[in-house]
Amino acid sequence: MSIPVLTFFNNKGDVGKTSLVYHLSWMFSTIGKRILAIDLDPQANLTSAFLPEEKLEKLWDPESADQTADTVFRCIRPLMKVGDILAPLPVKITSSLHIVPGDLSLAGFEDVLSQEWPKSMDSGDPYRPFRILSAFWQVAQQAATATSSDLILADVGPNLGAINRSALLGSDYVVIPLAADLFSLQGLSNLGPTLRAWRVDWSKRLANWPSPQFALPEGTMKPIGYIVQQHMERLSRPVKAYEKWAQRIPNLYRKSVLNESDVDNTSLINDGHCLARLKHYRSLVPMAQEARKPIFELTAAEGAIGNHSYAVSEARKHFNDLAKAILGRM
Repeated sequence: MSIPVLTFFNNKGDVGKTSLVYHLSWMFSTIGKRILAIDLDPQANLTSAFLPEEKLEKLWDPESADQTADTVFRCIRPLMKVGDILAPLPVKITSSLHIVPGDLSLAGFEDVLSQEWPKSMDSGDPYRPFRILSAFWQVAQQAATATSSDLILADVGPNLGAINRSALLGSDYVVIPLAADLFSLQGLSNLGPTLRAWRVDWSKRLANWPSPQFALPEGTMKPIGYIVQQHMERLSRPVKAYEKWAQRIPNLYRKSVLNESDVDNTSLINDGHCLARLKHYRSLVPMAQEARKPIFELTAAEGAIGNHSYAVSEARKHFNDLAKAILGRM
C-alpha cells in the first residue's frame, strides 16, 4: 500500500503555499505523525526554509552533482539518459520529519515530461514513459518508506506545466491556498478544470497499460478544501476590497474545483470547504527565519516576548487546528 501524498497547489503565486507546507510539516510531526516533505518546486524555497546556508551550499555544489542522490533532480536525472531512478537520500530534520530537497536543475526535467506524456498513449512499450511520468511519486514513496513516514507533503510551483502535472498525478489529496484578490480567484478558476482534465487523461493512460510492471499512482487528486490568508491592512488594499473577493471564494470553489452547478451564496465564514483563515504573522516571520524554526515554536530567547509571545501561542493553536482538520478530511 502506498503512503498518501498531500499537495498544496495553486497556479497563482504569493499565496503562502510554501510557508503552509513548511509549518504544517512541523505541526503534523508535532502531533504524532511521521512526515516526509518533498520539494517539487524548481525554485526550491521549501528546501531553503528547512536547511541552513552551509547545508545548502554543500547540497547544491556543482562539484558534488554526480556523487549522491541527495536532491529530487539527482534521483531522477538518470531517466534523462538511459538509466533508472536512484534511491533518494532524505535529509533528517527531526526523528519524525525528513525532506527530499529540491534542486534548481529540476526545471530541465520539464521538457522530458512533456515529450513522454503523449508517448504513454502509444502502442509501443510504455515502460519508459510511465517510469518518467511517475518519477516524482516513485521517489517520494521510496523516501517515505525509508523513513517510515505516515504522510508525504509536497510543495510545487505556481503553474500548470508538465512538472506540476506529474506532481499532481502522484497526489492523493490537494489543498488550495488562496489570497482574497482577483488574481487568486483567476487561478482558482483555472485550477479546477485542469485537475479534472489531468485526472481523466491519467485514467486513460492507466487503462492503456493494464498490466504495469511497477506500481503507479492512481492520480486521485481529491480536493479537500482551501485555506485563505486573512487581510492585513494596506493603504493599497482596503478591507472592503478584501471582503469583496473573499465572499466570492466559496461559490467559485464549488463551481470550478468541485464542478457543482447548483451553488448557494454561502459565506466564507460558514463554508465547510474552508479549512482555515490564517493570519500572516508577519512580525514573527523574520524571527522564525533567523531561528530556522516554525513561528509557533519561537521562544523568548528568539525575541518572542510580550505581544509576540501571544502571537506565537495563537499561531500554535491555529496550525494545530488546521492540521487536525486536514487529517479529518483525509
